[in-house]
Amino acid sequence: MGLGFGPAPGGEMHRLFFALWPHDELRARIDETAAALEREHAPGGRRLKPDRYHVTLQFLGDFRPLPGRLVEDAVAAAATVQAPAFGLPLDCVGSFRGSNVWWLGHGDTPDGLRTLWDNLGRALALRRVPIKASGSFVPHLTIQRDVRRQIPSTPIAPLPWRVREFVLVDSRPGRPYDILGRWLLV
Repeated sequence: MGLGFGPAPGGEMHRLFFALWPHDELRARIDETAAALEREHAPGGRRLKPDRYHVTLQFLGDFRPLPGRLVEDAVAAAATVQAPAFGLPLDCVGSFRGSNVWWLGHGDTPDGLRTLWDNLGRALALRRVPIKASGSFVPHLTIQRDVRRQIPSTPIAPLPWRVREFVLVDSRPGRPYDILGRWLLV
C-alpha cells in the first residue's frame, strides 16, 4: 500500500535526508549559543533559523519530482532500525576547511550515534535505497552559512542532548522542513 508520496506540484526540488532532530528547548539554547558566537566572532554570513537545526545522518539526495517509491522504501528501512538512545552534548564550534559554514558538534562521535548511523546505513542498503555518502561521517549541526571566515574547533559550554529519535526530512526551497517519518530509539 502506498504512503501517498507522489510527484510534486510544479516539479519542485526535494532534498531528502535522515537526521537527528533537536527538541524545542534545545533549539532555543542552540540559537542563544549561535547568537553569542556571532556577537563574539562576527563571522559574517547568515545564522540559520532554529527550525532548520538538525544533524544529518544519511543524505538520500535531491529529487524532482519526489520519488514516492524511494520514500516508501526509506520509511520501511527506517522502521527496521534498532539502536539505543544516547547522549550527544554539543560542546564545540568549528568549521570545515574550505567551507563557508559554522557548526556545533561534539569532540568524539558517541558510540550510540555511530551505532545508529551504521544500522540505518545497513537498513537502507538492504532496501536498495541509495545514499549520497561523503567520505566519512562527521556529525555536526550547522548554525551559520556564507561566513567570511572560518573558526578552528573551539570548546563551548556544553548543550546536553539526549537523542531519543531520528527523522526523515523533505526539504524544499523556501518552505519549512516536512518530517515524513519519526522513529524512536530504545
